Amino acid sequence: MKSIKPGRGPSAMGAAGSIGSVIFGILWTIIAFSITRDAPFPLVGIIFPLFGVVFVITGIFQAVVHYKNATGKNRMSIVDIVDADEESDPLDRYYRKGSKEGRDSLASAAPDGIKKFCPYCGNRLASADYEYCPQCGKPL
Repeated sequence: MKSIKPGRGPSAMGAAGSIGSVIFGILWTIIAFSITRDAPFPLVGIIFPLFGVVFVITGIFQAVVHYKNATGKNRMSIVDIVDADEESDPLDRYYRKGSKEGRDSLASAAPDGIKKFCPYCGNRLASADYEYCPQCGKPL
């Protein structure tokens, strides 16, 4: 089974961006409370600053997820092609629920069983006669 993982660099940048979102949310909340302190409608002084709280909560959640993907051994799936024996997908057990059919068979073979793509590099195969991928040289 192949699984697509996010690269560690993009995950680290996502964590840094999430921290920026948290800082923005804190500043938004402080500034919004000071601007709406004397608002003629008291509800505005409560709702407007709460948008900053949403940014803070979302930013913290995203920072944790991206940090885990940047530094963790078992990352969530999304971008580098990784064999399942190298690194499993932590969400796979929830979505496949004991299914015997792996992602390899879904991605690399057509319904008639003829392989259309290399499961390693994704190269389109011109015919089903190839024993090795003409692009990467790995056995099909």
